[in-house]
Amino acid sequence: MKSPYDVIISPVITEQSMEDLDIKKYAFKVAKDANKIEIKKAIEEIFGVTVIKVTTTHMRGKTRRQGRFPEGTSASWKKAVVKLSADSKNIEIFEGMA
Repeated sequence: MKSPYDVIISPVITEQSMEDLDIKKYAFKVAKDANKIEIKKAIEEIFGVTVIKVTTTHMRGKTRRQGRFPEGTSASWKKAVVKLSADSKNIEIFEGMA
């Protein structure tokens, strides 16, 4: 059994994710092998909120250059967008960023 802290890696702070705070949507970087049920349980356990919907997507690594020829890619990762219920409290780590 995985720890909730192994499933949720970090919050995703972007302009789009900050706009979604008004409708109680939060974005997180999650483990690649985590499924929606594990993500929901981890968010509810860590932050003490009620999750009503989880959507996930695989973010493909982008091609990067360093110098003239060497070309590589940044790491691929998995993103989860979590929608909270209307009566649920806000997640504190996102407070004051919007």
